[in-house]
Parts: sequence; structure tokens; C-alpha cells
Amino acid sequence: MPAFLVPYAFIAVSILGGLIVERIVLNRLRRWAARTTWKLDEIVIDALRGVVFFLMTLLGLHLALPYWHLPPTYAQILSKAIVALALLAGTVALMRFLSDVVVHYASQYIPVPATTSAFRAIVRVGVLGVGLLVIFQTLGINVTPILTALGVGGLAVALALQDTLANLFAGLHILAVRQIRPGDYVRLESGEEGHVVDIGWRNTTIRTPPNNLVIIPNTKLASTVVTNYSLPESETAVLVQVGVSYDSDLERVERVTLEVAREVLRTVPGGVPEFEPLIRYHTFGDSSIQFTVVLRGRTYLDQHVLRHEFIKRLHRRYRQEGIEIPFPIRTLYVREAAPTRGRDPGSGEETE
Repeated sequence: MPAFLVPYAFIAVSILGGLIVERIVLNRLRRWAARTTWKLDEIVIDALRGVVFFLMTLLGLHLALPYWHLPPTYAQILSKAIVALALLAGTVALMRFLSDVVVHYASQYIPVPATTSAFRAIVRVGVLGVGLLVIFQTLGINVTPILTALGVGGLAVALALQDTLANLFAGLHILAVRQIRPGDYVRLESGEEGHVVDIGWRNTTIRTPPNNLVIIPNTKLASTVVTNYSLPESETAVLVQVGVSYDSDLERVERVTLEVAREVLRTVPGGVPEFEPLIRYHTFGDSSIQFTVVLRGRTYLDQHVLRHEFIKRLHRRYRQEGIEIPFPIRTLYVREAAPTRGRDPGSGEETE
């Protein structure tokens, strides 16, 4: 082979090798990794896509460089450029790998993986920053002034963005402690309630039952009292208050009520059929004996349909069984006024 064709042969072979690795080897490895239970192999393969071809092309240029007999100055510049591009490609691959690892492991604890965007962004910016510093150092650029400028600039930015940074770290704290998670149904101290849609780097978004969005700064969410109806589990007790007449047979009332409750839990979507309902008598009221029926729903919002269906079916069953649900009754005793004695102002005689 003529000597002038050798560098171009190196480049062509490296490009062809990169295409083979990208199109054949990585695709087969990806299919093999999809059949395993280990997730990290898929993350590694996805991080290398496009990077392998680029690195092999740079390898061909590096091997071809001595055959071109360039002046030392230009050869040194091209050599450093190749090394810098290789480091940049490695930084991109590492950035992809670490961000995907963060998303994978965070999604095991957070139901909505999209909410880990703050973690992904922090990892990518951190890896890219370190990679750029390494590249600058490789190119012979002193990074000490850069680090000094970043320190002073970072302090100025931190002072200017106090509220933004406070919300950022509050959001990271909320995600880390996992007491409020995307998908949870929560109620705030101020009265707003709904499903947590997203915990972003600045705000937390809650979708209310009327399908509106409530935007809450993370610092306010971290400092307020929050009731989470999805923890420690999503199932929730459904309490229904009932009253029956004093003339009722309470044993029969309990038996009929529990039959209706079991039917509701078994047939109504959102009920927990394996839960055994119960009733507890608790008050001698003004016109009725009052008790609480305890049902169980799969989520907090299921209580509404369960209570709705239970009241309808219980009312119908009580009418069939002749069990009275009394309305409030008050008996008024009116005292008759006593006769009064006085003097008729016209006649001057006493009257009765």
C-alpha cells in the first residue's frame, strides 16, 4: 500500500469499526441486557451509544497523525484537540451513565420518575463541570483563576438567588425523606388538598379534585403541616355515622348493617372486600341511638363513592326490615299562665 494511503486507511478502518460496534455489537448487547434483571448493563450500553463511534474515529485520526508529517506546532495542537475531544466524549458518556443511575434508583422510591429531573440536572451539571476542568488542564490552561472566579461568582449568585436556592434544597430534602411523594394525596394546613403531581426544583404542584393546580414553593411546603393520606399505606378507613330508633333491636340492627357493609365492600369499586366491617354504638342521642360504621377504601378518594353507595343501600334495607331512622324530635311543655288580679282604672273596682 502506498505510504500516503496509510493514514486514510487508519481513518476508514476506525470509522468502519465504529459503525460495526454501534450498529451490530451494541444492538446485540442491548437485546441481551434487556433479558436480564440487572438494570445497570442497559444503562451502560445506552450511555455508550454514539460515543463509541466518535472515540474510534478519534483513534483513527490519532494513528494517522504521524503519517502526515505536519509541523511540530500543528501536530501538537491537533494531538491536544484529539485528546480534549476524547475527554469530552468520555465526560458525556459518564454524564449519561450517572444521571440514568440516579433516575433508576430514585424511581424505586419515587412513583413518578419524571420528578427526579432536579437530581438528573444536578448530576449532569456536576459531571460536565469537572470534565471541562480536566479538559482545560489537559490543554495547558490554568484552572486556578477559573476556580477562583467560580468561587467568587458562586457566592454572588448564592446571595442573589437566596429564595431560589432555598426552594431547591427544600425540594431535594422533601424528595430525600420521602414523606411526601409524587402521586400521594395530601391536605395542607391551609386547606388545599389533592394529588402531588410533581416536586420540582422550585415548586411543588398539587392537582385538586376539581382538576385545578396549586403551586406551592418548596420552602412553604417544608414548613407547613401536611396530612398525607397515602402513608403509611393508601388504604383508608371510611366512617359513616348512623342513628336508629330507641325501639330498635340493636342486635338485629348490627346484623343487617354489617350485611349491607360487606355487600358494598365486595361490589363497589374502591372497596376492600377482604376487610371485615364493624359498627360501634357510642351515643344515646336526643332522638336516636347513634353508632359508627367502619368501612375501608383503597384510596382516600374512594371514601366518597363508598359512603354514597352505603347510605343508599342501607336506607333501602332498613325500609325493607322495618328499622326506623328517626328524625330529630323535641317535645315542648307550655306552662299555663296563672290568673292575675288588678283594678279597673275606669271604675276603680278590682277585677280578676
